[in-house]
Amino acid sequence: MSSLQQVAQSASSLQSVPSYLNSEDLGPWGNYLRQVDRVAPYLGSLSRWLETLKRPKRILIVDVPIELDNGTVAHFEGYRVQHNVSRGPGKGGVRYHQDVTLSEVMALSAWMSVKNAAVNVPYGGAKGGIRVDPRTLSRGELERVTRRYTSEIGIIIGPNTDIPAPDVNTNEQIMAWMMDTYSMNQGQTSTGVVTGKPITLGGSLGRREATGRGVFVVGCEAARRIGFDIEGARVAVQGFGNVGGIAARLFQEAGAKVVAVQDHTGSLYKSTGIDAGALLEHVAKTGGVGGFPEADAVTNEEFWSVESDILIPAALENQITEKNAAKIRTKIIVEGANGPTTTAADDILHDRGILVIPDVVANAGGVTVSYFEWVQDFSSFFWTEDEINQRLERVMREAFAAVWQVSSEQNVSVRTAAFIVACKRILQAREMRGLYP
Repeated sequence: MSSLQQVAQSASSLQSVPSYLNSEDLGPWGNYLRQVDRVAPYLGSLSRWLETLKRPKRILIVDVPIELDNGTVAHFEGYRVQHNVSRGPGKGGVRYHQDVTLSEVMALSAWMSVKNAAVNVPYGGAKGGIRVDPRTLSRGELERVTRRYTSEIGIIIGPNTDIPAPDVNTNEQIMAWMMDTYSMNQGQTSTGVVTGKPITLGGSLGRREATGRGVFVVGCEAARRIGFDIEGARVAVQGFGNVGGIAARLFQEAGAKVVAVQDHTGSLYKSTGIDAGALLEHVAKTGGVGGFPEADAVTNEEFWSVESDILIPAALENQITEKNAAKIRTKIIVEGANGPTTTAADDILHDRGILVIPDVVANAGGVTVSYFEWVQDFSSFFWTEDEINQRLERVMREAFAAVWQVSSEQNVSVRTAAFIVACKRILQAREMRGLYP
């Protein structure tokens, strides 16, 4: 790309910066805008609708006041962003984290639009979050935060409008409270308002493992495409929660070796392989990988330079940047997290011949099984776990194959190919529906 084109793209992105964001530091939203700009030359006549992708349809910012156990009143800032609903109701998780920002939630909602379109499930993109560290709250306080937040965003969510799900620091219990709160306000049980619920409340078998399983499936597909076996492959995982931990276990069961792991408590390395099952038990007991006795502790910086065949970033955004991209020694990066790689790092990895399977395909297993859960709730007919996993694997393989074909035909990165496939589907829906009024 010429410098003139880069200037033009930057100018285009800045025109899309809303007044409530800092144009000097767009955060994750800026990363998303740059990704969209790279797709523009491939959209043909649909490019006239490109600005649709750069402007969230609806943003709701809410105050979440609760009474703490000590009798004082605390206020937390909450968000729900619906990026695009041209293809169906909004769909996306809710995260509880002290560093959540509006820019982050906007970007996550946009990536959900792209992700849902890339795997061709009939949803638009949405996301939610609360600026709170859930570790500082008692169980009762956590429930009150969840119920108040659900009540505040209740005006824009619903089984046919916007369906939340678990994300960072939220889980089945949070979803149960959200479902109950929404149902009480509606005066009737509405199981389809959220996904990722407990099985006893209309949740789906296989949902908890779905995102990690999807990472495993596309990781295997990518390895097959470039010609190496999973058996004996070395895997490094950043983030060892519901996504990274499950993916690590599945890769190990397929014969791979988990040689390095990192989370917020530290980094581990063992050349002969870390027992993923034992490490998952350790994490369940202690809250992190730190202190695991059956592997060597290494620094967080050293983790990124560990030699591997597959690297899975499954933590938060912006983990692979231009500062550490040159250190990474792997063949394939499979993004389990949302937005873990910056645009600058993407270019470095591409130049070094490292294949990156983007988040909008790699971690779409969760929303795919969320879709299955939603369908099951509406029909009140539930599938077996084997049926869920078979359907999931078929969807993931077909989505990956379609994106890989575009990547090969257009000679672009897999990420750009995924955006081409997804953005065309979104904008075709926008064009066919037209503007109302």
